[in-house]
Amino acid sequence: MKDLISNQLVKYLEARGVRHVFGLCGHTNIAVLAALAKSRKIKFINTRHEQIAAHAADGYARATKRTSVVLSHLSPGLTNAATGVANAALDSIPMVVIAGDVPTHYYGKHPHQEVNLHADASQSEIYRPFVKRVWRVDSPHLFPEIIEKAFALAESGRPGPVLVDVPMDIFSKEIDVALWKQVQLNARSVRKPSLDDETAEKIVRQILAAKTPILYIGGGILLADAAEEMREFAEQLSLPVAHTLMGKGALPDDHPLILGMTGFWGTKFINDKCRGADWILGLGTRFSEADCSSWENEYTFSFPPTKLIQIDIDPSEIGRNYPVAIGAVADLKQALKALNRVARKIAPKGVKRDRLLAEMDRNRKAFVAGNAKAMKSDAWPMRPERILADLREVLPRDAILCTDVGWNKNGVGQQFPIYTPGSIFTPGGFATMGFGSPAALGAKVALPGRDVVALIGDGGFGQNPAALATAFEEDIAVVWVIMNNHAFGTIAGLEAAHYGTTFATVFEKNGKTWSPDYAAIARAYGIDGVKIASAAEFKPALAKAIRSKRPVVLDVYMKNEPVPTAGHWNIMDIYSPGRKVHHVSTGD
Repeated sequence: MKDLISNQLVKYLEARGVRHVFGLCGHTNIAVLAALAKSRKIKFINTRHEQIAAHAADGYARATKRTSVVLSHLSPGLTNAATGVANAALDSIPMVVIAGDVPTHYYGKHPHQEVNLHADASQSEIYRPFVKRVWRVDSPHLFPEIIEKAFALAESGRPGPVLVDVPMDIFSKEIDVALWKQVQLNARSVRKPSLDDETAEKIVRQILAAKTPILYIGGGILLADAAEEMREFAEQLSLPVAHTLMGKGALPDDHPLILGMTGFWGTKFINDKCRGADWILGLGTRFSEADCSSWENEYTFSFPPTKLIQIDIDPSEIGRNYPVAIGAVADLKQALKALNRVARKIAPKGVKRDRLLAEMDRNRKAFVAGNAKAMKSDAWPMRPERILADLREVLPRDAILCTDVGWNKNGVGQQFPIYTPGSIFTPGGFATMGFGSPAALGAKVALPGRDVVALIGDGGFGQNPAALATAFEEDIAVVWVIMNNHAFGTIAGLEAAHYGTTFATVFEKNGKTWSPDYAAIARAYGIDGVKIASAAEFKPALAKAIRSKRPVVLDVYMKNEPVPTAGHWNIMDIYSPGRKVHHVSTGD
């Protein structure tokens, strides 16, 4: 029996457990949309821009811990989606992008929207630098095999996006249904590598022998769903836990073993503890620039004399930025199961570090006390610390927070407590402005019973406001909190500090700072919009928005204060050689 590829593709996705597809129409993919229209198991989330679709799919994958699917049109559709797909790639988010392309019989003739300046029908080449693999389907009978390989690769090893590029005529070809049944015989999960007992014992004994060990965790812990195993290991050996931006929340921020975020936006106490460690066990982190203060020994890490044990699913990350004394390639969930088994055997009574825990507790309390004035300030425009404090008071412990870039990312990493592992979504590797709004859509679609907030600057919100259209049409009850400083705030603070100007970084009209009325824009899209007029108004308005179970935009005027930092970022040396200057406040 034969059937159209478009029909069988939808049936394949259904059988794989796909329940949502994110995308946008175009003449090259409407055959798939027509098939999706008949599906009772898959809902198509229609967006107004492909970047929104890709970021929403990214948020969806983080929330479900499953591979998400994006359906794209050719050429401008595919390039529109590129930023969102690249963001997913650098954060190791599994995603299958299915894109329509020009018909096979028109290759090289420059039909409508063909990319062919260097090779015929070569749009797929655009994605090659940042996805795990690109397939172009030139033979209909190969399509089932390719789509199966695409999902398997997206989910295996270090997860990430893949692209399946499909000439539009292929979608309308008939092939034997038996080809689809064959690929569905494959196992849907593959056993992942663990540590052998010898390596696990070597690691545990070295950590036990260390005088000032640190457990340093990255986003790989959350990707591997290994937060519980990591917590168990840290508690068994009483290890202080420092984390990257992407590792935030893997250990709740009210846990007595938590140190906090390292690097440029880390505090002096945290960075000093990491610099002073004799051994560090790094799990699921690539030791990125911001987390490591541009790898300068003076600030955050000092390898050597500190010695490093590093475990990661991706062998290319082992020893990439720092020399390793012990390196191991393994799935972190499986590796930690092995480490826990060995640790219980070697140290059944565990380890006590009461003096260190007391010191960490005093530091946490001192940090909060140091911020108390700003957290309670009635100043207008609002202090960013007050916005974060009010937000934390209102949100349930398990609420999903989707950030963008700026205070809502760096400040959150430093001083906003996360209590439930996997409840903060942030654009780490690509640091993509415009991520937060659509990612929140995907998170809420995935977890409709959880409260979801997009915490985003006015610069980021202004990039993808059409996310509101999807929220209205699909009744996606996200609450957007816009930290509106009338600027690309972080860059404005850099420019003012180093060059004495805010040219092209502060939004102005006739010499005065200016911002669109985002609350009015929200209402124009059909959803609730509230323009906050004082600091006292914010918390009750936020609580009301959360209770409403409706999409709501809260536009909050915020003072552009820099996130305090004790770390370093080498771009400062590029701007101002021989000076120690970071960001400064701008505007009101």
